[in-house]
Amino acid sequence: TPSAVQKIKELLKDQPEHVGVKVGVRTRGCNGLSYTLEYTKSKGDSDEEVVQDGVRVFIEKKAQLTLLGTEMDYVEDKLSSEFVFNNPNIKGTCGCGESFNI
Repeated sequence: TPSAVQKIKELLKDQPEHVGVKVGVRTRGCNGLSYTLEYTKSKGDSDEEVVQDGVRVFIEKKAQLTLLGTEMDYVEDKLSSEFVFNNPNIKGTCGCGESFNI
């Protein structure tokens, strides 16, 4: 989303050695999977690259099918600010919202 693009641009401004962010999934939590998001200095050999308004997002190979069709957003409210993944593939989530299953 435009909000996520703007936030990534702001974050990368302070990280000149990094070219973008990498999104992945890890086994974690009571429901199986959780998202990972980290700075990256280069595109991995099997990463999928998505460029949106000049922002480079790399998707780890093992996460590509899990994230197919997912929208990444950045949401701020009075108590928190976070990246949110709107993933149409999710079949269930845990009560705390930290993990999901496909």
